[in-house]
Amino acid sequence: MTPRILFAVSRRVVTQLRRDRRTAAMLLVLPCVLMTLLWWMFQDIPGSLFDRFGPALLALFPFIVMFLVTSVTTLRERSSGTLERLLAMPMGKLDFLGGYAVAFGVVAAAQAAFAVALSVGLLGLEVEGPVLLLGIVAVADAVLGTALGLFVSAFARTEFQAVQFMPLFVIPQILLCGLFVPRSSLPDVLHGVSDVLPLSYATDAMQTLVTTPATGDVWRDLGIVAAFVVAALGLGAATLRRRTP
Repeated sequence: MTPRILFAVSRRVVTQLRRDRRTAAMLLVLPCVLMTLLWWMFQDIPGSLFDRFGPALLALFPFIVMFLVTSVTTLRERSSGTLERLLAMPMGKLDFLGGYAVAFGVVAAAQAAFAVALSVGLLGLEVEGPVLLLGIVAVADAVLGTALGLFVSAFARTEFQAVQFMPLFVIPQILLCGLFVPRSSLPDVLHGVSDVLPLSYATDAMQTLVTTPATGDVWRDLGIVAAFVVAALGLGAATLRRRTP
């Protein structure tokens, strides 16, 4: 990847997002609204249910939002012929995907800052570990959603097909990430499947930060999530088509 081209692509994407105010508002505001709704749901129920479910969903909401937006946006670039014109320039597929990842990573940083500040500062989510590291994990989760969205968009021909990948790539991860049942309590086969799903490690990192000040396991989980991001971008570059037939 060439830094100059990477910066040019990421700047173009950020400019497009700034002009599309509805999408920008959804990316920045929706996770905060969903976390507030979750807090409101559990407000009058005895027990610390918000502290139990909040960390996992703080990882989940940015992941889902970025997956949907990225997969649809990339497909639109390809179906409109924009990607074909861009790749006719001295730019490789990895430059294109990397630029998207950087641009949405910047958006993810803002998204995570708002969501973590709201959850910890106003909604009272108890965090034993560093709050800054909680934000870093939230950013990594959003970038993971971006990378997987870039990857699956190569296999879709319409925006509806891109959305259809969500049940295949996202919902199984939601079910097996430890949100509903601790991963250690899953049947052996399902536990083995959860071990190869990236959202499991993102959720583990969030839950570890909430329950203990130790950060060693968190950095390990972050490293695994980063490896999945790199792998998804590499596979996306290998499968990305210039134009949708």
